[in-house]
Amino acid sequence: MTVLVVSGTGTGVGKTVVTAAVAALAADRGQRVAVLKPAQTGVAPGEPGDLADVSRLAGDVTTCELRRYPDPLSPEAAARRSGLPAVTPADAAAAATRLHDDHDLVLVEGAGGLLVRFDAAGGTLADVAWALSAPVIIVAEAGLGTLNATALTAEVATRRGLDMLGVVIGSWPSEPDLAARCNAADLSVAAAAPLLGALQEGAASAGRAEFLDKARRGLSPWLGGVFDSDQFTRTAASTPDVM
Repeated sequence: MTVLVVSGTGTGVGKTVVTAAVAALAADRGQRVAVLKPAQTGVAPGEPGDLADVSRLAGDVTTCELRRYPDPLSPEAAARRSGLPAVTPADAAAAATRLHDDHDLVLVEGAGGLLVRFDAAGGTLADVAWALSAPVIIVAEAGLGTLNATALTAEVATRRGLDMLGVVIGSWPSEPDLAARCNAADLSVAAAAPLLGALQEGAASAGRAEFLDKARRGLSPWLGGVFDSDQFTRTAASTPDVM
């Protein structure tokens, strides 16, 4: 893989941490890594955004943000309210292609879910993935309600002819409840794709060396780690209820 698109099932599911984890492992292998955030919303000029977290956690990687908008809305709505130009899928695909010229791996992190609108024409992250012929990782929550959101995202990706690489749990709780423990096995069924990892809750607060270790343990060999999905689901299933 030379270009990989990271989408969430919604907002706040851990896309940035997963993106940073994939970037950290690739950089540690000596790859030249770039992370592209086509549109950052809810962040004022000069404030640190998602790419600041990627740099803090992953270290020496190239980061590129095409546009930022102050309102915490979809990129299309935020652009409309601010009066700033929208980012189109063509803009994002062109930027990823330029980055690909001198990087071994380009990660494209979306805003929210796969069909969140970038522009008034209805362009989405799905269109970016299609334009790049890039595989997609779905980042999902662990708990109740995640199966439906994951299944809907995966179905859209499949219907649009995208390559669904797999699903990663963005934040696995230290004390998983019954729903999370069951979802450990059921998420891959909902996505019709492999479970490629589960990052431990609180990974984003780790120092760089500790984060690299958490990334390695939390991501599949497909993404440079040692995560074993079968062992993970067995352990989750056998975890006793928290009283």
